[in-house]
Amino acid sequence: MGEQLTKSDVKKIEEEIEYRKLVVRKEAIEAVKEARAQGDLSENFEYYAAKRDKNKNESRIRYLERMLKNAVVISDDSKEDEVGLNNTVSVYFEEDDVTEEYRLVTSIRGNSLKGLISTESPIGKAILGRKEGDRVYIKVNDTYGYYIVIKKISKTTDDSQDEIRKF
Repeated sequence: MGEQLTKSDVKKIEEEIEYRKLVVRKEAIEAVKEARAQGDLSENFEYYAAKRDKNKNESRIRYLERMLKNAVVISDDSKEDEVGLNNTVSVYFEEDDVTEEYRLVTSIRGNSLKGLISTESPIGKAILGRKEGDRVYIKVNDTYGYYIVIKKISKTTDDSQDEIRKF
C-alpha cells in the first residue's frame, strides 16, 4: 500500500513536480553548461556542484512521481465532534501537567517542530476519531505509554503553508 494522501497533498506534489521540471531543471542544466564552459573539468568544483544539484532535482522529481503513482487518496472530512485530518487539537498531558496544540496531518506533511502531527505517529493514531473530553492512552512502545485528554477540537481549513517533507 502506498502513502496516504489527501487531494490537497496530491495537488501540492503535482505543483512541486511541475515547478521542478519547468523552472529548476532549466536552471540546473544552464548551470552545468556554464560550469563546463570554464574549461578543465578535473578541477572544476562549480561543474561538480552544478551536476550534483541537477541530479538532486531529478531524484526529487522521481521520488514525488513514484509517491503519486503508489498513493492512496483519502478524505480529510471528519464529523464535527471528532478528531480528523487537518483538525487542530488541544491535548492535556496528564503526566507533565501541560496542554499543547497539534494539527493532525498526513505523514508527508508531518513536522512535530511546527505542531504538525502525523496520523502515523503514536499520538496521531491514538487520537484520530476520538471526541472532545476523551482520555486516551498513547502507547509509545511495549514498556512505555502515557495518558492525554482531548480538551478542544478546531476545524482547520487552510493547509496552504504546509510543506511536503524532503527525503
